[in-house]
Amino acid sequence: MDWQGWFALSLAGVALLLMSFGRFGPHLVMLGVLVVLSASGIVTADQALAGFSNTGLITVVAMFVVAAGIHHSGGVDLVVHHLLRSPRTVRSAQARIAFPVALLSGFLNNTPVVATMIPAVHAWSRKIGISPSKLMIPLSYSAILGGTLTLIGTSTNLVVNGQYQQLTGEDGFSIFSITAVGLPVAVIGLAVMLLVLPRALPDRKDQQKFGSMREFTLEVAVAFDGPLVGKSVGEAGLRELERLYLVEIERDGSVVTAVPSEERLRGGDRLVFAGDTQAISDLLRINGIVPSVHDDEPSLSKDRAERRLVEAALSPQSEVLGLTIRDARFRDRYGAVVLAVARGGERVSGNLGNIRLKTGDVLLLEARPAFVSRQRYAKDFLLINDLETETPRHDRAYLSWGILLVLVGAAAFGVLSMLNAALMGAALMVLSGCCSVGQAQKAVDVPVMLTIAASFALGAALQETGAAAFVAAGILDVSSGHPLLTVLLVYFSVSVLTEVITNNAAAVLVLPIVLSMTASLGIASEPYVIAVMMAASASFATPLGYQTNMMVFGPGGYRFMDFVKVGLPMNLFIGLVTVGVISLVYGINLS
Repeated sequence: MDWQGWFALSLAGVALLLMSFGRFGPHLVMLGVLVVLSASGIVTADQALAGFSNTGLITVVAMFVVAAGIHHSGGVDLVVHHLLRSPRTVRSAQARIAFPVALLSGFLNNTPVVATMIPAVHAWSRKIGISPSKLMIPLSYSAILGGTLTLIGTSTNLVVNGQYQQLTGEDGFSIFSITAVGLPVAVIGLAVMLLVLPRALPDRKDQQKFGSMREFTLEVAVAFDGPLVGKSVGEAGLRELERLYLVEIERDGSVVTAVPSEERLRGGDRLVFAGDTQAISDLLRINGIVPSVHDDEPSLSKDRAERRLVEAALSPQSEVLGLTIRDARFRDRYGAVVLAVARGGERVSGNLGNIRLKTGDVLLLEARPAFVSRQRYAKDFLLINDLETETPRHDRAYLSWGILLVLVGAAAFGVLSMLNAALMGAALMVLSGCCSVGQAQKAVDVPVMLTIAASFALGAALQETGAAAFVAAGILDVSSGHPLLTVLLVYFSVSVLTEVITNNAAAVLVLPIVLSMTASLGIASEPYVIAVMMAASASFATPLGYQTNMMVFGPGGYRFMDFVKVGLPMNLFIGLVTVGVISLVYGINLS
């Protein structure tokens, strides 16, 4: 190797150290590496920026939008409603999470799947009386294992495929190329997880206390043509809501108090609840619940997905002080609907429309995004919290799943490339209204995209300078050229790097080395590339190694060692199973 190779290798080492310390974001580290490599002339401008136009990266962006369409149309809520129900044991509860989440993660990027499921599983855990700490790690692990089922299950698979195409000039992998390895590994992994985790995970009670929350009075209505009409309060699930209590039902001028679970709901019923903000957000996601209207004007129920929840306190200069909510006509004045009122941290009793407003009252408003920017400079409100809670478009839930099936079918049967199928799916999600343009933009994780794109520059540098070949020769010396031992070393090298830095960065750094190794051995690279995909995805040992682990860390009330205790054995076990399955599928042995 000449100095460029040593410099690229040293730069890779510095990047690994900086990312492992966690002080700088991976995207900042990798962008810094890109700048140094380009400025030093080790890579050309085209090589430095090639990652930003890579088909794998663009496919990842499109799949984030597809996942947003499933989420905002209530598609995942549909699955949760039909599959979770009421298990009797911890193992049964974990199984009800594991199998649908694994299946979903095979066809949607697993990160948005977990992001969607966390609040649902958290609320469900309170309902069934099982600690969230028993359910959140299984949620993450199931999504990780499910992501190995197809090429589109994780961003890592798509990125590795994109870099493989770039470095080799070949067509790359099909959507189900990884399935022959990923499916048996996922099935075995889920079975072992359900066997071990019910007893191995800590049992920590949810620390949230109702009394510490701001309590609102909330009034909603039953949609006239909604699915709740004719159901009892119990059947509609309105008696099982945590931190939210059904106080009364107002119907045709009369009031039903101490509402029994057997009470049948009618279209137009006004339901009065008491509860905190997060519980109210959960309630508004229920299909068939709509905001109550307090005047003769139409509500904001049209285009609900373009609106959000805002907590706002009335200022002493507000024009509506002393007026009832009905007389204040919030829709005319502010383009907003009052959903709930809190006064002094306590709920205000009585009919919501008849509450007379006072200075300091905290209102829960459903408003368009422009409300926040307008009131920032007005004197009527002191804005407290923009909750950005959007109501799913339940009528498009089945449509969103249909779009996903078309996408997968088009890619699987070769009608479209993986890139074009993903782009078509993303476009259909927006055009059909499953998600808005704004929701699609928010769905794209920009730091992750920057990390992936910038990592390609370092991968190209390692390949072009001979550094990858140098490291590959070292690994081959350790394995004595035995293909199976080489697969084992590749897998666990990527696995260790994934726990230290991001999974995408680990995969992009190792792939050029793997391609150099297989070229030296004169063997097919496919099983080794599959090993890189699997190892970069199967990260269980720490909350830092995989994004879904970090996402469930707080909601589950975990400590760092909780992951190490169950995740380190899981890492080792899944690694050995994966190498064994690869050897069987591709006929690799020690000879």
